[in-house]
Amino acid sequence: MDQKILSLAAEKTADKLQEFLQTLREDDLTNLLQNQAVKGKVAGALLRAIFKGSPCREEAGTLRRRKIYTYCIQLVESGDLQKEIASEIIGLLMLEAHHFPGPLLVELANEFISAVREGSLVNGKSLELLPIILTALATKKENLAYGKGVLSGEECKKQLINTLCSGRDVPLTAEEVEFVVEKALSMFSKMNLQEIPPLVYQLLVLSSKGSRKSVLEGIIAFFSALDKQHNEEQSGDELLDVVTVPSGELRHVEGTIILHIVFAIKLDYELGRELLKHLKVAGQQGDSKNNLSPFSIALLLSVTRIQRFQDQVLDLLKTSVVKNFKDLQLLQGSKFLQNLVPHRSYVSAMILEVVKNSVHSWDHVTQGLVELGFILMDSYGPKKVLDGKTFETSPSLSRMPNQHACKLGANILLETFKIREMIRQEILEQVLNRVVTRASSPISHFLDLLSNIVMYAPLVLQSCSSKVTEAFDYLSFLPLQTVQRLLKAVQPLLKVSMSMRDSLILVLRKAMFANQLDARKSAVAGFLLLLKNFKVLGSLSSSQCSQSLSFSQVHVDVHSHYNSVANETFCLEIMDSLRRCLSQQADVRLMLYEGFYDVLRRNSQLANSIMQTLLSQLKQFYEPKPDLLPPLKLEACILTQGDKISLQEPLDYLLCCIQHCLAWYKNTVIPLQQGEEEEEEQEAFYQDLDDILESITNRMIKSELEDFELDKSADFSQSTSIGIKNNICAFLVMGVCEVLIEYNFSISNFSKNKFEDILSLFMCYKKLSDILNEKAGKAKTKMANKTNDSLLSMKFVSGLLTVLFRVLLWRYTSIPTSVEESGKKEKGKSISLLCLEGLQKIFSAVQQFYQPKIQQFLRALDVTDKEGEEREDADVSVTQRTAFQIRQFQRSLLNLLSSQEEDFNSKEALLLVTVLTSLSKLLEPSSPQFVQMLSWTSKICKENSREDALFCKSLMNLLFSLHVLYKSPVILLRDLSQDIHGHLGDIDQDVEVEKTNHFAIVNLRTAAPTVCLLVLSQAEKVLEEVDWLITKLKGQVSQETISVSPGVSELWRNSKKYGKAGEAVWFSSDPPVLFFHFLCTSK
Repeated sequence: MDQKILSLAAEKTADKLQEFLQTLREDDLTNLLQNQAVKGKVAGALLRAIFKGSPCREEAGTLRRRKIYTYCIQLVESGDLQKEIASEIIGLLMLEAHHFPGPLLVELANEFISAVREGSLVNGKSLELLPIILTALATKKENLAYGKGVLSGEECKKQLINTLCSGRDVPLTAEEVEFVVEKALSMFSKMNLQEIPPLVYQLLVLSSKGSRKSVLEGIIAFFSALDKQHNEEQSGDELLDVVTVPSGELRHVEGTIILHIVFAIKLDYELGRELLKHLKVAGQQGDSKNNLSPFSIALLLSVTRIQRFQDQVLDLLKTSVVKNFKDLQLLQGSKFLQNLVPHRSYVSAMILEVVKNSVHSWDHVTQGLVELGFILMDSYGPKKVLDGKTFETSPSLSRMPNQHACKLGANILLETFKIREMIRQEILEQVLNRVVTRASSPISHFLDLLSNIVMYAPLVLQSCSSKVTEAFDYLSFLPLQTVQRLLKAVQPLLKVSMSMRDSLILVLRKAMFANQLDARKSAVAGFLLLLKNFKVLGSLSSSQCSQSLSFSQVHVDVHSHYNSVANETFCLEIMDSLRRCLSQQADVRLMLYEGFYDVLRRNSQLANSIMQTLLSQLKQFYEPKPDLLPPLKLEACILTQGDKISLQEPLDYLLCCIQHCLAWYKNTVIPLQQGEEEEEEQEAFYQDLDDILESITNRMIKSELEDFELDKSADFSQSTSIGIKNNICAFLVMGVCEVLIEYNFSISNFSKNKFEDILSLFMCYKKLSDILNEKAGKAKTKMANKTNDSLLSMKFVSGLLTVLFRVLLWRYTSIPTSVEESGKKEKGKSISLLCLEGLQKIFSAVQQFYQPKIQQFLRALDVTDKEGEEREDADVSVTQRTAFQIRQFQRSLLNLLSSQEEDFNSKEALLLVTVLTSLSKLLEPSSPQFVQMLSWTSKICKENSREDALFCKSLMNLLFSLHVLYKSPVILLRDLSQDIHGHLGDIDQDVEVEKTNHFAIVNLRTAAPTVCLLVLSQAEKVLEEVDWLITKLKGQVSQETISVSPGVSELWRNSKKYGKAGEAVWFSSDPPVLFFHFLCTSK
């Protein structure tokens, strides 16, 4: 039958098709249509044929069309059809609606309204037809019977819409509105995700009558829970059979919901105020059910597009971020709180999740993210202090939340830059604007962000090259450090953009001849950076250099023939420009000398050019006659302009540069060139440099201070020209001595003669240093505390110390202690004290600046490690390695404490405790090694009585720092307070105090003020924690019926209701009362 209908429909005229359809019963047609639709076959084609054979100009055709139309609607609503078939049928019904006469359209619309009232619609798919039917009805010009009257098509449409929407206009009381809202919200979990946005829109319209808070809370709570469930599914077991909601679909629905809410807020500002009020409370309550979530944060960020709420929203988010970091800091420092507070969600992680989700067409969130990122960086970046220095990396715990907030701002901007292409140019422009316009403020965090952006995609940034080129125009006006870091940050761009490189060179050449000294120094810094990073063909690879160079993931073929030739010409042009700097001020020359060594290591083919330049410069100040003393023309290094005396040539830095370059050449290049005859001339050239340094060494040893006119009788005052000149000469001579010491050590091969030369140079240095210190001490000027930077390299210092310690170990193991003690006692600090100071500084430096390399550092300290055991020891944890080191220092401290009081070396003991404190920070608080450290420290405090206040303070601080990470210190504070009370006595002389001795370290000398102040400080921290906990509990019970005004007692009575936290508040409030009683009643 279906094939016959389809074949008749294919004919040009529909007459035969009409005749055939009239012979069929209506049930035959509906059954045929149902079978075809359910099987997923040619239902659409069959439906078209039926409509073609049922023209509206005939009554029979109209009735058949009406019957089939109604049956198709029921078929779609049954849910038995495939999604594609149902969509095809709905599409055909939409097309046929305009062919119906007006009365039938009214009947169809009334059927839909009745279905909505009765709730008989199963999936609501057919409701897509209602707007089409109403539109078709409005086009009918004839009068139609409606109710008891006659109306036009347009008027009928209005009446039908009024009937359909009468529920919204029904006057409702506040309670009834609340009931409707709760009912609608409860339906969220039973609906398909795609069906929720229309309902949310209607709820937002309804909220204008009231219940704004309930609507917002319900929407936010539902999607926050959905987010949490979705994240758990994604991070959970991979064997989960079904993911409840696809990620993309969820994000798109959330984006639609957010747009609905923002639109509603634009129409109803009261809704916006309610949203801010709700989320402000949520941010303050922390772990409560109304906590901030990625959805609510995305909503807030979208609201920033409304100017009225922009500042309030950003301030709320900024406050929430910092509060979250402060809470985290409090939790990390207290085991007491860690045991009571469950796992907290981090606002920072939520915001970064919003950034990740914004890839799903959340354009309305992106601008808010950028504004929040910059606000965090602007508000919490490093600050300038009074002396002009900046807090870049402060170990102070109080600054950690601000530093984390600033870092979060940078991460937001970087991740947004990676994900959202449309916002990249704006982020880059704002970063560069801050770098250029805030030159007087610390901007290292913006330069770090710029570097990360460029590292991520230098090729992408070529489209924004004009912004970077504009920033180059301001280089002459920026501080030197800013210029260096800015150029280093954009360096990958210079390798991929020739136009940008050419623009930079023009700016640097112009700056080279600027009037401002800082501009010329910036030009030198820029040129040196270019020399380091544009390699000439034949230069050693970075693996052959002492330090690798890696700036970008973009591979730039600088070793191809074309690039190498271009780079060589380019580099030689820069060298010509830099040679002109050698006639400028000392600061400019000094920058050049400090930078040439790095250039040489990274671009070895420039070695001849660099060394020739340095040699020709040295010859201006070198006396070639071998018998002439002194060997250097110091007078030529000083510039005299009237009464003004200044340094013209930093000769010590020049020699230092030559020495480092020469050593590098010998160790790196010469071994690779052995047997090459063409290099003999070049080696001869470097031999000349060696001969000059050897000659300077020999003649400096022979020279007396009088030869430099720098003996004790010389004037070193800062108020006279002669005194200033002598000071400059003295520092030059000392610098030259340092350079020659390192040079001779590097070529000595441990020969006795060379070590004697080194000692002679050191004695010259020491004599001059003693004279300057003596003169400065008498003058009592600000210069007394000023010291020049040492020119000795870290490599030399570590090598020399290694040699010295070998000698010391031999000495201590070979010479009897009695002989050592009977000898002459050296002035100043002992060797052991100096070693301890060095160790303490090394441990602090590694923890502060080299955190990722701590494992490697501790492994290097373990002298028991053997190369063959490397793999076995690879799994040894930081805690285990640290514990091994701690045990050695514990033994040393015990040896000191076992000595008599008069032999007790308090300085060494203090340093040992400081070292132990540094090492204890590396222990995992949950490890048995940490517990052992705490037990040992507590035992030391209980069994050893020393009257040294500083040692006592240091040891007690160590005990407290360990104790708070293990458990609450309230019992410890009570015992200490009782000891203090016993030693000091009671304020009431008639009261007899029971003298306790919990801790021997607490004695009459240390009880007050040392231990007393420490106990009070720790007690304040305990009270802060209890106060924070009470605030948190109040937030949890604020909406419940009990009164929180009685405070602790009320919380205690309800402790069972609030679990361990309520009991802990009571426990923590009892011992403090006792130890405050002990302290308050002490004399």
